[in-house]
Amino acid sequence: MRIGIDGRYIQDHFPGIGRYTYHLARNLAAVAPEDTFFLFIDPNAVNTRHDLSPFVEAPNVRLIPATAGTFTVRQQTALPALARQHRLDLYHNPYYLVPYAMPCPMVATLHDMIPMLYPEAVPGAVLPTAFLMAVRLTVLRARRIIVVSQSTCRDLLRVVPSADGKVVAVHNAVDDGFAPQSEGRVAEVRRRYGLDARYLFYLGANKPHKNLVRLIEAWAMLPGEVRAGAELVVAGHEDERYQQVYEAVTRLGLCDVRMLGAVRDEDLAPLYSGATGFIFPSLYEGFGLPVLEAMACGAPVACSFTSSLPEIVANAALTFDPHNEADIAAAMRTLLEDAELRRELSDAGRQRAARFTWRRAAEETLAVYRSIETAR
Repeated sequence: MRIGIDGRYIQDHFPGIGRYTYHLARNLAAVAPEDTFFLFIDPNAVNTRHDLSPFVEAPNVRLIPATAGTFTVRQQTALPALARQHRLDLYHNPYYLVPYAMPCPMVATLHDMIPMLYPEAVPGAVLPTAFLMAVRLTVLRARRIIVVSQSTCRDLLRVVPSADGKVVAVHNAVDDGFAPQSEGRVAEVRRRYGLDARYLFYLGANKPHKNLVRLIEAWAMLPGEVRAGAELVVAGHEDERYQQVYEAVTRLGLCDVRMLGAVRDEDLAPLYSGATGFIFPSLYEGFGLPVLEAMACGAPVACSFTSSLPEIVANAALTFDPHNEADIAAAMRTLLEDAELRRELSDAGRQRAARFTWRRAAEETLAVYRSIETAR
């Protein structure tokens, strides 16, 4: 097959979708040497995260310049023209906004339903009605819709029933670099961030559905003797529109909450590895990649029992009600005080994370492609 993959998302503006596209494309090329992959790349996009040289060296990958912007009307004509030029048998778009006039069968990936379920997380960016319209059009035009969890599959079918029969769940994966780090590497990163105490770690955005205010309030509920010698470390991209977390820290007079902001990708594995535990109170996730990364690094995990997270962690993590501050606090206390349980969760988490590989994701995605080829 001649398979087109929209690699324009391999750029800094799309960190999560870019990572998904990059690793999926690399592994597809490896598991399907008999197929040819045409990876559309925007040479003008800023890309400091991903090395494209493996694609240059791969004998069955062609890098195709595609300068039409990902949110432009121009992509509606430019990408179909490239598909015709390269005689594509199939085209895979890793996002819900697709070129609707593709001359070949199309696959699209839907990562979550946040604009519908938590519209306050994307104010001024994607209105729920516009998102729903775009998703319905994509479902209409695509032969298959790949979702990254069974939870997202249920969410999609609830609002777009016409996707039934087209939607397939293929789990995301954890990158190879996420593994327990050496004591020296952990110490170096802790020193650089000034993390002298033991800490519970959170990584993610500060958007409302991430539920960080309740996390801060739950931390404040812990008795002083439990928090003594420990810190709550919050890291991740900070959207300046959401100041509620800082306001909560100030209101509660907390000196043991560290707000790191965005951290370097290469520091993530050491930060996970050095944590006494990883805490993730999100109200909604399409998948929940930080939880999987933390488990792969050996961090004991406690997370919300909601949306996709129980599906991802199975029995390898503590779970709690994210709407209940006391329940969150109890999970944090357990992580801080129960060393034996931490060891059990660390072992179980590493075993669970090992099941989520990009090779497996590529093989399952390739099976989706083959099902379309067979049906033609």
